[in-house]
Amino acid sequence: MATLEIRRHSLRKTGGGSQLSQAGVDLARRIGQSMGPYDLVATSVVPRARETALAMGFAVDHEVVTLGSDPGLYAEGEEGGLAQAENPFPVLAELIRSGGAYHRYAHSIAALWRDLMTPLPATGSVLVVGHSGELEATLVACLPDADYTAWGPRFGCCEGARLTFTDHFTGVEFVRL
Repeated sequence: MATLEIRRHSLRKTGGGSQLSQAGVDLARRIGQSMGPYDLVATSVVPRARETALAMGFAVDHEVVTLGSDPGLYAEGEEGGLAQAENPFPVLAELIRSGGAYHRYAHSIAALWRDLMTPLPATGSVLVVGHSGELEATLVACLPDADYTAWGPRFGCCEGARLTFTDHFTGVEFVRL
């Protein structure tokens, strides 16, 4: 069975910004030692995602634009109480089911993940390094019938999940630090 591993980028410099801090590079190196190999590695176009994959020890094959620019996305999240949710997954499921901006956003990235998986052999593997918010929403879109109540909090730095894939995503295993 093919596997998609998704991970949030590592720690960035104090005060925000696009690059990793030295602590972030060190964390990604440590985590990367127990990961892979992968047939394909994709990251967000934001430098901290690419830097995370490189620090983990993986060359980047694709960079993709995944950050939402639809103002409706942020309005829906605010209206739905997403920022206050300890477990964002049930809230995201409701937002996605509503068919609005979150639905379009999450399903467009889910389609991208499927496109990365479909040319692979049956036992192939892909790593995607992205951002909090996008990863959680897309995970919900990939597994629309899951029980989200046990999925826990947003992904911390370098956390994520492994999804199994046949001709669609069939299961998930969370990777928490």
